[in-house]
Amino acid sequence: MPSPALLCALCCGLLAAAARAGYSEDRCRWRGSGLTQEPGSVGQLALACAEGAIEWLYPAGALRLTLGGPDWGARPRIACLRPARPFSGAQVFAERAGGALELLLAEGPGPAGGLCVRWGPRERQALFLQATPHPDISRRVASFRFELREDRLPELPQQAHGLGTDGACRPCSHAELLLAACTSDFVIHGTIHGVAHDTELQESVITVAAARVLRQTLPLFQVGGSGGQVEASIRTPLRCGVRPGPGTFVFMGWSRFGEAWLGCAPRFQEFSRAYSAAHANHRHPCEVALD
Repeated sequence: MPSPALLCALCCGLLAAAARAGYSEDRCRWRGSGLTQEPGSVGQLALACAEGAIEWLYPAGALRLTLGGPDWGARPRIACLRPARPFSGAQVFAERAGGALELLLAEGPGPAGGLCVRWGPRERQALFLQATPHPDISRRVASFRFELREDRLPELPQQAHGLGTDGACRPCSHAELLLAACTSDFVIHGTIHGVAHDTELQESVITVAAARVLRQTLPLFQVGGSGGQVEASIRTPLRCGVRPGPGTFVFMGWSRFGEAWLGCAPRFQEFSRAYSAAHANHRHPCEVALD
């Protein structure tokens, strides 16, 4: 008769094999069914890509998803998740140090544009997907896209990495404006030409004519038109109630899945005053060329 240790190893191997069977050829996407899992089991998944997707049909039991390659855990990372609508049948948690779990996605429409989570250099970059109990799972699908990138400025305060990533609709303080100018994926100076609302996606799209791109880490905005003007489309949750307004602004935010999402948008005069005051007191976290 096989030993208990051997039986445990065989069970773990079967679970891992079942999970591997759902991988796409590029091993950046996984699609599988909870119908093949034993109740109460935990399937083990690993995706060594910076971008990918998970589609869990008829969720049952649980899945543990490890992101990135074997050496990616040595440096801080930021992962962004964007759930498909509707997202049902499961919850998604970020695994923290010591095995603690932090809830990221629950059943329902989910946050517009998704959300992001930051892992420190000693934390495992792993997600835990747990099926939620339902009498009928035949219509349940838990699906989301993810992107993983290195935290370029881990030395800055933790709140600097959360500006605009939680979908919060509130003005940024002067301290947050200065941090956002250093950590955002884009910083542009321009005017609002229009705002379109998408009730299905629960998103608003702001059309911006940018007089100047002060900073961008990714090629989000292209120069076009006879005047060489930069055209930009920036998204924000519909519930923020963004409306067109006069004057010039400094738009700062993040790239998510190739789209620009708004973090802070102070009027140019307000940002200029805050930056000048911090610069005079040598309290500005980075240099910003406003002229």
